[in-house]
Amino acid sequence: MRQLHRKHQWLARLMASDPGYVRLQKAGRATASLIFSIFSTLLLIRYTGHPGGITPAIVSGMLGLMGIMVVMDDTKKQMKVTTILLGISAMLGITIGSIVAGHAYYIDLVLIFSVFSSFYFSRFGTRYFSLFMIFFLTVYFSSVLKLLSEQLPWFYLGVWCGVIYAFIFNFFLFQDTAKNLRSSIRSFHIQSNLTLNLLIEAMKDKKTDPLRKKELEKNVLKLREYALIVSGYINADDVQKMWPGLLPNQLRLYVFDTGMLIETLIDSVRGLKKAEALEVEKIKQLLISVTEAVRDAEVLAPNVKEQNLQPAEKAVQQLRLLIMELFEREEPPKGWIYLIRRIESIANHVIEGAVSIQQSLHSHQTLNRADDVVEENEEDEDSASEKDNSLKPSTKKAYQALVAGIISIIVGLIISPTQPYWVLLTAFVVLLGTESIGRIYTKGYQRSLGTIIGAVLGFALAKLLSGHTVLEIVFLFVVVFLAFYLFTVSYTLMSVFITMLIAFMYDLLLGGITLTLIGARVLDTIAGAVIALGVSYIIFPKKTKDKVAESIGDFLGELSPFVTEYVRSFREDVNVKNLSESAFQLDQKLQVIRDEAQSFLQRRGSPIYSDMVRWMTMLAAINYYARHLVASAYRKGFDYPEELVEVFIQIEKKLKENIDYLTELVKGNEAEGVLHSLEEEREKIERLAPSRKQSHRDLVHHLYYVWRMNRSFVDLGYELGGEKE
Repeated sequence: MRQLHRKHQWLARLMASDPGYVRLQKAGRATASLIFSIFSTLLLIRYTGHPGGITPAIVSGMLGLMGIMVVMDDTKKQMKVTTILLGISAMLGITIGSIVAGHAYYIDLVLIFSVFSSFYFSRFGTRYFSLFMIFFLTVYFSSVLKLLSEQLPWFYLGVWCGVIYAFIFNFFLFQDTAKNLRSSIRSFHIQSNLTLNLLIEAMKDKKTDPLRKKELEKNVLKLREYALIVSGYINADDVQKMWPGLLPNQLRLYVFDTGMLIETLIDSVRGLKKAEALEVEKIKQLLISVTEAVRDAEVLAPNVKEQNLQPAEKAVQQLRLLIMELFEREEPPKGWIYLIRRIESIANHVIEGAVSIQQSLHSHQTLNRADDVVEENEEDEDSASEKDNSLKPSTKKAYQALVAGIISIIVGLIISPTQPYWVLLTAFVVLLGTESIGRIYTKGYQRSLGTIIGAVLGFALAKLLSGHTVLEIVFLFVVVFLAFYLFTVSYTLMSVFITMLIAFMYDLLLGGITLTLIGARVLDTIAGAVIALGVSYIIFPKKTKDKVAESIGDFLGELSPFVTEYVRSFREDVNVKNLSESAFQLDQKLQVIRDEAQSFLQRRGSPIYSDMVRWMTMLAAINYYARHLVASAYRKGFDYPEELVEVFIQIEKKLKENIDYLTELVKGNEAEGVLHSLEEEREKIERLAPSRKQSHRDLVHHLYYVWRMNRSFVDLGYELGGEKE
């Protein structure tokens, strides 16, 4: 049963689609908290004989739902405090909303104050954003219902019922994070095996199949995404609970190396096919054997035995013997031999890591965790100590929200005098989590599109199910679950289901839904998105290009010590165990650049589109080269003449200068300097480095990606107006 995913690709995709089932669990917790809050409050109301209807239960459900979704503090202790404070914030919002219910101007002022405060006070922590968001929603709800003082205790009851369930589901139920880690590792393995199966099929084919090539590329990107997700779940307590004796950095490195090996296999096999090397049956069968052995190795399986790695070790050994045979021939080695060598090098590194993992699992000894201590980033401390008199991003966003809020209320009164605050709510949500104009445009467009689609579907389903209350309630809970399950997958789809939720709520609460009513909500949403975009253009505008440049600067800032440490390791004993962690950080920062540049990458045919595509291509290449350096970093014992020590010092210095100069060019700052080519240093190393027969470590081979990376620095810097050496 456990091996079915290896035989059926569709099953593998389904099983690996949510690494660690984190989206499933969070959406499930939110939906369960909503359901239990609503029905518990309804039972209490019925038990006490209160005739106040279901509105306190709706508030209870809102607190139960939001208590799961908006609590985002750094530690569990902080999250518990914030969850309790949500109840106080909600009580305050309901009370103030009922007081100002008959005074439209006061309601406007309170709502605008809450929107402004949610952004302004977020500088002190995400807690304050969560508290003011709940305050905003409860003030709005209370003012619309025009609650009387005698009704307030029942709403307070609903509030605390929702908070209690949010607390229970967030901190007591479904909190086995160790199992989440095991599930995420399993999803990563399934995706790995799926990709390896596709690769084996590609190697067996005599001709290159364009569709399979595209499928492989897609699966590699998915695998990289899974590796990032898995890395985020790894912590010392969970690792020890699931695999006693294993260190977090061992598991993190294993995940990185496995993904890197698969990428290398795919790239190398593509090159070997192009060079017609796979037409040699011995080479093809050996590579298939290595791929199958890697696929079948169960490194972290329960009760694992050392024999599980023997087929993989034997396959890599045979590949090593083949390489030696090819190099020992009289004629100069063909270029494609180095592709096989890359596979052997990284495969051997993965096997060594797997062996060390199995030894740790078998020994169950307490290991020294000193290597797991991550040094504080001195640069961050220095920057924090510097005085910055400019406005903080949270303050700028608060002023944007203030202006957008005022305009939204005016526009809302014109469009929907009875319910003018939907425009404000949309503007608030669109501004949330966005800095650049491009991101605001993209989010506004996605929300508007999702609202239109959701309005059509929601109106049709609400009309179809009108009068069938039980079915409508069931569908309501289903769309809530789908909205939050798909939130991180597609913002558009999330907006579709949120709008469908609103349609069902209108039908249940108002006794029916009209096309005019749902159309007004669509118009409000579009208006709010347009207002948010317009305000971002005028008030403290953050141009998309500036934000992209800032993100590229962060990427290069992470890359600089990564590359220089690698080069320094050839002449000094440098601890390179944290390079895999840096590689994950580089992947994350590259993804941030892609997200920020999304609006540019959608403008096909424009000058900025072609520029951005070139930039992204070069940055992706730099990241690719950096990932290949990690495996090489674990090879020690390089032999070379003493005179090359100074050459390595120069390489390290010039690489840092190139990255610093490129960073300033990307940000548009005036910078003095030149782009160093490193051709002179490369020529010296290739001339003086020991040959493959003189040394068991090929120095030239392990510096190959350094030259490629620097070439990308020079090309990108020159395109941005830099001067070459």
